[in-house]
Amino acid sequence: MPKLDIPPSEALYPVPVVLVSCTDKNRAKSNIITIAWCGVVCSNPPLLSISIRPSRYSYRLIKKSGDFVINIPSKDLLKKTDFCGVRSGADIDKFFSVPFTMALAKKVKAPLIEECPLNIECVLKNIIKLGSHDMFIGEVVQVHADTDILNTDGNINFKKAAPFVYNHGEYWDLGKKIGHYGFSTK
Repeated sequence: MPKLDIPPSEALYPVPVVLVSCTDKNRAKSNIITIAWCGVVCSNPPLLSISIRPSRYSYRLIKKSGDFVINIPSKDLLKKTDFCGVRSGADIDKFFSVPFTMALAKKVKAPLIEECPLNIECVLKNIIKLGSHDMFIGEVVQVHADTDILNTDGNINFKKAAPFVYNHGEYWDLGKKIGHYGFSTK
C-alpha cells in the first residue's frame, strides 16, 4: 500500500479519556478537567502524565496544590465528561453543574469523583514545559476501584468498567478483547 506524507501532528490514537480533579491549597475551590493526553511514564515508581495548556484553570490549581486525581469515567458518563472538557472551572462549579459527587481522597487534597469506577491519586513530581501544553508528572500514591468492576482475582474487568477513548475529535468505546500480552509466543 502506498503511503502519503502528511504534516506532523499528534497522530497517535486512540488516547484515554480521563477526568482530572484538582483543588486549591485550602480545598476551597475544586475543579474537573477532561484530559485526553494522559499516559503511563514509569512503572517503578508508578508515574502517570497529564498534559494541560497553561491557560487552563486547572493548570494553576494543580501547580499550586501539588496533587491531582485521575478519575477514569465509564461510558455512561460520556455526556458529563464532554461537558467538563468544554466548560471552564473559572466560570462554573463543575461538581455542582454536572453534577458529580465529590469524595475525599486518602492521600491527596484533590477530591475523587465518586461516579467514576476508578480513581488514581497522584502527587505532582515534575512539570515539563513542552510548547502548547505542559506535562504534569504525578506519582501514584493510592488507587480506588469500585468492587463491581473487579474480577474475583482483584483485577479490573474492563468490560464492566466500560472506559472510552478519544480519536481526533470523536469518542469511541472499547471493543472486545482480541489478545493478551505474550500470546504470540505461546
